[in-house]
Amino acid sequence: MKLLPPWEMERETVSKAKAETDATIGYDPYRRPIDFHIRFGVVNLDKPPGPSSHEVVAWVKRMLELQHAGHGGTLDA
Repeated sequence: MKLLPPWEMERETVSKAKAETDATIGYDPYRRPIDFHIRFGVVNLDKPPGPSSHEVVAWVKRMLELQHAGHGGTLDA
């Protein structure tokens, strides 16, 4: 097998095919119910000064009626 320099190699462009989401498997992201976004997503928030990160997580859990929630590191600026 002969090695060619990159500018002499033949290349092929590969594209992802367009496909419809099967309604029995999942949801179109723009039509997904809000509870699925909350259950499997991320809430991006701007924590006010004062309360701890732990307190803010407790508020979010209570407001969204979640059993589990957490934060990824400090929420302080």
